Amino acid sequence: MTGRRSVSAVTDFDQVYATTAPRLVGQLYLMIGDLAEAQDCVQEAFARAWLRWDSLTDGRGDPVGWVKTTAYRLAISHWRHWKAGVKALRKHGVPPDTPAPSPDAVALRDALAQLPKAQRVALVLHHLNDMRVEDVARELRVPPGTVKARLSRGRAALAVLLADWHTDVLATEEFHA
Repeated sequence: MTGRRSVSAVTDFDQVYATTAPRLVGQLYLMIGDLAEAQDCVQEAFARAWLRWDSLTDGRGDPVGWVKTTAYRLAISHWRHWKAGVKALRKHGVPPDTPAPSPDAVALRDALAQLPKAQRVALVLHHLNDMRVEDVARELRVPPGTVKARLSRGRAALAVLLADWHTDVLATEEFHA
């Protein structure tokens, strides 16, 4: 809906929610066996219902039935994703532990975060995704010269930021040595 809702529509929605949501959560919980999941599915169903409340309450539909069906379908969808995950786990085993990022990776992430977004995106696409300047330009819908300028400015800024980081690390290491 693009306009404002009437007070009566808001009141109707609030009333339907207050009287049916707890019961729906209980029913869905009994069906799927996960209270948090049941609460999430009912909440999502009501959020979707709110977006089309006028059409659900125009006298031709059953808003409570629509919410029940939507919540149930959401639960089934989540269950299917969970089941697929269990199947993959059985087939491939537990994924190996992911090691913590190295101090260099953390420093690079932090330095990139300080750059303007345009420079950061150009640097990541070009250097970390191995994209040619022309491909980056096409992806970002800018001229190749703009990409080259962003790369140049970004590299210069990174050099300063990472030099400061490197100096800080050396000073800390020497202090603790």
